[in-house]
Amino acid sequence: MSFALEHRSAFRFALLCAGYFLFSFSFNMPIPMFPAYLASLGGARYLGLIISLFTLTAGLSRPLSGKLADTVGRRPVMIFGSVVCLIASLLYPILASVAGFLLLRLFHGLSTGFNPTGSSAYVADLIPPERRGQALGTLGLCSTLGLALGPALGSAVAEAHGIKAMFYCSGAAALVSVCLLAALPETLQAPGKLRWQFLYVPWKELFEPRVLAPAWVTFLLYASYGTALTLAPAVSLQSGLGNAGLFFTCYTAGSVGIRILWGKAPDRYGRIPVLKAASGLMLGAQVMIALASSTGWLLSAAALYGLSMGLMTPAGLAWTIDLAQPQHRGRALSTMYIAMEAGIGLGALGSGWWYQVSGHDIRPVFFGMAVLALISVLYLYFGKPPRSAPQFAAEHGVASIASHNQAAR
Repeated sequence: MSFALEHRSAFRFALLCAGYFLFSFSFNMPIPMFPAYLASLGGARYLGLIISLFTLTAGLSRPLSGKLADTVGRRPVMIFGSVVCLIASLLYPILASVAGFLLLRLFHGLSTGFNPTGSSAYVADLIPPERRGQALGTLGLCSTLGLALGPALGSAVAEAHGIKAMFYCSGAAALVSVCLLAALPETLQAPGKLRWQFLYVPWKELFEPRVLAPAWVTFLLYASYGTALTLAPAVSLQSGLGNAGLFFTCYTAGSVGIRILWGKAPDRYGRIPVLKAASGLMLGAQVMIALASSTGWLLSAAALYGLSMGLMTPAGLAWTIDLAQPQHRGRALSTMYIAMEAGIGLGALGSGWWYQVSGHDIRPVFFGMAVLALISVLYLYFGKPPRSAPQFAAEHGVASIASHNQAAR
């Protein structure tokens, strides 16, 4: 009987991963073509809003998606995110105006505000704590592969068949994602029907206080990541690399490679030790970029970036779920994702401003970001962050989970 249950859980997890990959593939597919498409509509001066409007809605919708995941269910929240991708992909060719495009970017942001929250909560319900870090790492790998493959194929389809065909391909991927996620059973115990009062999120439900520690670490490391996203083209140009795409290729290789080779690390060694390693790697990457004197040095730093984020994301998510009460997992995950969005946004905004003020000198910017990574290191080593039962078990043996829970009571 236990074998049958484990086999069933594995099948559901595989279905979830396939749906999550196609979701990531769908919303990443049009990204390389958006600047030229918006410029063709006469909106070249609004290019900076392509990502910011999307991120704004994603961040603002996190508390709502977390509340709905805890009340209505994980499955509807996941499906809604993919449905938004489907609708947006079909409307981009129709609302062919600057105003229509910008409104769609706001609407499209709801997709990542909902699907990742529901998907992560679904994994938390489905996978036992001692395997949760590996499972979340695999889910993150699906997202990374969607990011790597979607834009490349999107550009190829647009060049061969036109941008409308590319939008429809993106919509097709989202449609298959909806079908796969709809085939999954609900994991929330006693889900309720959607009610109007569920759409109101009071102040006390915006954040989950129990998970502020992993949210703090997530914010610090993703602020550094936002810097890389913003200044990679400038850094590549200054170092003689030229093509910023190579920077992200090395980043992706590092992120995917560490998830494949060390996907079990958060479960085997504990969430906090893995986050210590991730923070140290991020610190090293920032310093290497600040001191980069050759393309090889820069690409090595990009790979370190990937290693850091490939370790950090699943460990941070697993730690968040460990600390959260089961009935508030959606809220806890939305708190973590808000910290992630805030880190990327403020890191990108702050580093861009600092870069301009410093006279296009990258060194003070990346040394400043290295300080944030150092703060994360110091907090994890000396700040006495809260340890969960799986964290305790990784340090003292799996059998100690019961001892930890008894001591906590």
